[in-house]
Amino acid sequence: MATTAIVSYDDTPNDHDALMLGRVLAAAGAQLTLAYVRHSTQAEREREELEEHEAEALLDRGARWIGDPDVERRVVVSGSTGEGLKWLAEQQGADVVVFGSDYRTAAGHVAPGRSAQTLLEGGPAALAFAPANYRGERTPQIRTIGVLAVPGDDAAIETARELAAALDAKLTRDEPRVDLLVVGSRSEAPDGRLMLTAQAQNAIEEATSPVLAIARGVPVRFDALVAA
Repeated sequence: MATTAIVSYDDTPNDHDALMLGRVLAAAGAQLTLAYVRHSTQAEREREELEEHEAEALLDRGARWIGDPDVERRVVVSGSTGEGLKWLAEQQGADVVVFGSDYRTAAGHVAPGRSAQTLLEGGPAALAFAPANYRGERTPQIRTIGVLAVPGDDAAIETARELAAALDAKLTRDEPRVDLLVVGSRSEAPDGRLMLTAQAQNAIEEATSPVLAIARGVPVRFDALVAA
């Protein structure tokens, strides 16, 4: 069964960065879902229909941007983007939720925004973060993949190995700059939940490449497409 990745998308520039990272994961074998979180519904029927249409049009633009008109689209209604995506990830059993960086982030750097923070402490899936202006790289090349694992949990290492095989990249722990960084959860995190160590949080703050944070004990598999 293919790995599933939900891409958080609201048509902002930094969410186009998330779309670009979604392309990278799709190339490794992930099946994408574009998700937009509405924060309220309208009491008046005509206004509600208009907002529903606008949400669908927004996701259509995202599908065109990634060049996949058949990509799955989901509109979720929630007062919180993070909580809405958490609900969707649990409902779909998603493996990864993909975010752009905070809108104030300098180009080429990574900073999880407020919505992503909701899922960083006990979230039910891995999280992927695109650097600001990642959308500017028309065809990102993943040649090296770094890994920051926690003793006693090989989920990050297994994920990095499968990504390296799927993308024909080199796995390394020594190079200071890589094209993608995989980090694991801390030892006290419950199995299947994402909770980062201070070291991993610092690594994300210093990253200049996409980051994939892995829930404890649950590697993200990228072998379905490769095997096919």
